Amino acid sequence: MLTNQDIAKLTSVLVTKQEFQLLDAKVDSMRETLNSLLTAIDGLTKVIDNLRVEYAAVTSQLNRHERWIQQIAQKAKIKLEAAI
Repeated sequence: MLTNQDIAKLTSVLVTKQEFQLLDAKVDSMRETLNSLLTAIDGLTKVIDNLRVEYAAVTSQLNRHERWIQQIAQKAKIKLEAAI
């Protein structure tokens, strides 16, 4: 059977209702912060993906222009030199 001493030891170790409510509030705050961070990361991911697609399109267009310039130079018999 539990004595008053045992009960006193247990109550000094166990969490009180107020402490639990405070901990619960902190967890809720952390959950909100985490959700905000995840939303921000999702937004950044979308921006990065859009930039990746745009970069691929720009690279393709640049390559196409480079081929056209080479073709024009070849037909016009112009030697293209790299600028230093």
